Amino acid sequence: MPPAAPDQLRRANTALVLRTLRDHGPGSRSALARRTGLAKATVGAIVGELAEHAVVVEGEASSQGRGRPSTPVGLVAGSVLGLGLEVNVDYVAAALVDLAGSRVRTTTREVPQGDDALDVLEGLALDVRREAPGRIVGAHLAVPGLVERDHATVRLAPNLGGTDTRPGDRLAASLGLPVQVDNDANLAAVAEATHGAARGTASSLYITGTVGIGGGIVQDGRLVRGSGFAGEVGHMPVGQPDRRCACGRLGCWEATVGLRPTLAAVDVAGEGTPMERAAQVAERASTDPAAADVLRSLATDLGRGLAALCTVLDPETVVLGGYFQPLAPWILDDADATLADRLPSADAHRPTLRVGELGIEAAALGAAEQALADVLSGVAAL
Repeated sequence: MPPAAPDQLRRANTALVLRTLRDHGPGSRSALARRTGLAKATVGAIVGELAEHAVVVEGEASSQGRGRPSTPVGLVAGSVLGLGLEVNVDYVAAALVDLAGSRVRTTTREVPQGDDALDVLEGLALDVRREAPGRIVGAHLAVPGLVERDHATVRLAPNLGGTDTRPGDRLAASLGLPVQVDNDANLAAVAEATHGAARGTASSLYITGTVGIGGGIVQDGRLVRGSGFAGEVGHMPVGQPDRRCACGRLGCWEATVGLRPTLAAVDVAGEGTPMERAAQVAERASTDPAAADVLRSLATDLGRGLAALCTVLDPETVVLGGYFQPLAPWILDDADATLADRLPSADAHRPTLRVGELGIEAAALGAAEQALADVLSGVAAL
């Protein structure tokens, strides 16, 4: 293998220092050299350059026994940011995350009926960029659909009515930033593994409920993508066989456990985000036995699908996100019982079923994390 070019080596070393500060917090130059294995002079040069660009700051020197006092170096909060965006059928979302992994801002905006969701997202993204406290180095867009490996082409998004589109190109032109595109469930899975209910687990399966149903698989901190379309669990043929899905097929899982059939079954039209409408369903179930029965049936169908997935993937943790979160008091126990009953390995190993912690903004948060990935891996320079 040929030696790395000087600029590649510099980016890689800088990224190593940044990751160390992110994962382990502030440290002196000597401590950073020990953590990274780099020469102290190399660390010093990197720290000096990062300080010039207000990426790191030096704290007050302190003396610990003999020798010269040490000066801790830490990341500047909100200085370098990743922008995460999500477009969905009836809402859009945006998030900013800094290099330390801190959530700087999360916000959602409803898409009025008849309006173009991408128009609404473009306006939100421009507002967030204008008000950002630091420098945005990249953006990621989450979409509910199949995204090619080029992270640009949306091959199919039935709930958005789009085929072979490139929504990131339009946003990149407006923002003046590179915008990569990924599946919403993949990005929400990253967020829950980093910030939420799957923290500290080696393998997790995330199931999101918005208008459709999607899945994201994280193994040892990495997304499992297959040939590019892994996680399209909403279209597994495990739903009620007479239910027609938005994709045109019969029997898809999301045509049984998705938001639309649930709203229809309990006769709740509602307005607002999927989370808000799910909260209306839960409220109805608290006083209407028929609505409670609908949710029990939903939980059984949900548990059956989870059993099929867990039989193949064997995750340590399963996280239910999106509209399943407000319904959790009504569906979690029954879904878990069905999972245990239908999972062949339940006696030896049964995954922990948890409720997501990040709400409707999970995909945007995961997108913001991915927007910083190139900097933290050394692919891109600050």
